[in-house]
Amino acid sequence: MALTGESSAMLALRDPDIRLMLRVRDDDNAAFAELVDAYRDRLVTVLQHLVGAHSEAEDLAQEVFLRVYRARKKYRPRAKFSTWLFTIANNLALNHLRTRQRKPTVPLNLRDSGPLGPRPAEQLVQDRDGAPPQHMQQQELSDVVRQALETLNERQRMAVVLNKFEDMGYAEIAEVMEMTVKGVKSLLSRARENLRLALKDYIYMDQAPPDAPLDESGPG
Repeated sequence: MALTGESSAMLALRDPDIRLMLRVRDDDNAAFAELVDAYRDRLVTVLQHLVGAHSEAEDLAQEVFLRVYRARKKYRPRAKFSTWLFTIANNLALNHLRTRQRKPTVPLNLRDSGPLGPRPAEQLVQDRDGAPPQHMQQQELSDVVRQALETLNERQRMAVVLNKFEDMGYAEIAEVMEMTVKGVKSLLSRARENLRLALKDYIYMDQAPPDAPLDESGPG
């Protein structure tokens, strides 16, 4: 989330990545390499969910880091480093999609992503007891989730990816996507309903789906 009212020094004490970026501002190339190593895979995974092709996601991730490096001399921490980084990524991805002018496909990457660990797809498909459906094979599960994510528009997809795969709360997503917290809650609510409808036939193969909607409490 935005950490307004705090000095750069206070922010740096709370966020080790800000300390690295402040070193980058002073032309410390080793610090920049640390940030790239820490965020490259996560950025590529998030961007691939949005633009579809892995090669395009890699190119966009490289452009994100180029913009970070070019902006280093003007860097003044006003939020968590990850929030700033994913804000750049979000804007680049949306611009890329507008330029491409066609609906992207979203192949699901089953590698580790953010703090959720391996097989992030399974975080989106759970039965009533909170566990992934045992009757579904991993490949089938990933295909189902990929198709469900494709039913979302770009903004809904970005909000879901940041919420579920990067473990961001409403306030931080709002900052990344330049929205109000209320707007993010509404966006995620619509996305969850769309995902529920897209996945209900797969999650509840052996029983009728419940009437209650998905939990919308979310983090933060």
